[in-house]
Amino acid sequence: MRAVDIIIKKRNGQELNKDEIDFFVEGFTDGSIPDYQASAWAMAVLLNGMTPQETTDLTMAMVNSGETLDLSPAVPLAVDKHSSGGVGDKTTLVVEPLVAACGLPVGKMSGRGLGFTGGTLDKMESIPGFNVNLTQDEFLSQLKRIGLVLAGQTAVLAPADGKFYALRDVSGTVDSIPLIASSIMSKKIAAGAQAIVLDVKIGLGAFMATQEEAKHLARFMVDIANLAGRKAVALISDMNQPLGIAVGNSLEVKEAIDTLQGKGPASFVEHCLDVAEQMLILGEAAVDGGEARNKAEGALKDGSAWGKFLELIKAQGGDVSYVEDPDKFPKAQFVEVVPSPVSGYLSQIHARAVGEASVDLGAGRAKKSDQIDHAVGIEILREVGDFLDKGDDLFIIHAASQADFDQAKERLLAAHKWSDSPVERLPLVYDIIR
Repeated sequence: MRAVDIIIKKRNGQELNKDEIDFFVEGFTDGSIPDYQASAWAMAVLLNGMTPQETTDLTMAMVNSGETLDLSPAVPLAVDKHSSGGVGDKTTLVVEPLVAACGLPVGKMSGRGLGFTGGTLDKMESIPGFNVNLTQDEFLSQLKRIGLVLAGQTAVLAPADGKFYALRDVSGTVDSIPLIASSIMSKKIAAGAQAIVLDVKIGLGAFMATQEEAKHLARFMVDIANLAGRKAVALISDMNQPLGIAVGNSLEVKEAIDTLQGKGPASFVEHCLDVAEQMLILGEAAVDGGEARNKAEGALKDGSAWGKFLELIKAQGGDVSYVEDPDKFPKAQFVEVVPSPVSGYLSQIHARAVGEASVDLGAGRAKKSDQIDHAVGIEILREVGDFLDKGDDLFIIHAASQADFDQAKERLLAAHKWSDSPVERLPLVYDIIR
């Protein structure tokens, strides 16, 4: 078997079989197939696509390129969630303990932020002492003990994905739906996920711009899960405006704490309940949406979800005093409310522009080597559809310097648009793919 023949076959729009895909992934991972051939193959996939079976075979080849984590010794069924990335998306911090409090174990491996989207690990590391670098034995032990883990993914899981991901970034093939789907699902399957709820974002602050693109990606990932013997469901959710109020690491942790204590923004609480509902159904902890919703709402109201969050922080070495008293988190040097410059209905809050402004403040990374400032960020105080009088509070900037504040203020004002007539509010979820 030769790599060039596999490239030509895919270039000509033909379907690759499992042996050909296994050969190519193994060869690229061990170095016997060079980058230039892998780039040509990735471009052929981008141009001609892959069938669900091809994409599943690619996913499993990447899973089998390294170690896999078997969660069955710890729990009979573990459920996971994955978000395709967004601005102000601290959903994991609330949904994980919420679902675990309902009796369904959650073992999640998360990533760091890059570009305009925030990373769950960066947010959790704003809690002093919180350890995201768990060994596989530590991961399994904690999952068995408290039914809840939130850690970083080790390099030994799906190493082929890391190589392909880096290659796609420099070969113009990032946008390939089969390659995106196999990248996401290979990491989830390698990490032991048996049931996966996928939160696929669309809009101005997401990588998928349209519902059609998002549904295509969601369908691919659900099909991969089914063909690989896993269960999955995908929500197509809005990311035209930031999710919730806070954008920035410790600010988002504080909002998650508020939410778990029953004081979160209404739209963010609703989104968390939507995701938790699907996780409980998929994880067989509820028979239908009504029972799942009641369980999730009950865990928020009775404080058990908050108790699980405290358990998580303690189990991974975090300083619980910061969580119990969020005023202990470091504060940015410049914190100022910016008022609305006009009266009218908010017609747009450009999520990507807000995310990029947050990165420039120091809350995210423009490149992997950048350091995170956990204290800086933005609080978006309004939502699309709100009416404001001139001078009403619009947003709050948490900045490390006056220059950073001034730059962020200008960008954030430009991210807001107004209308003289009423504007319809944005939906939270557009569709569910099963």
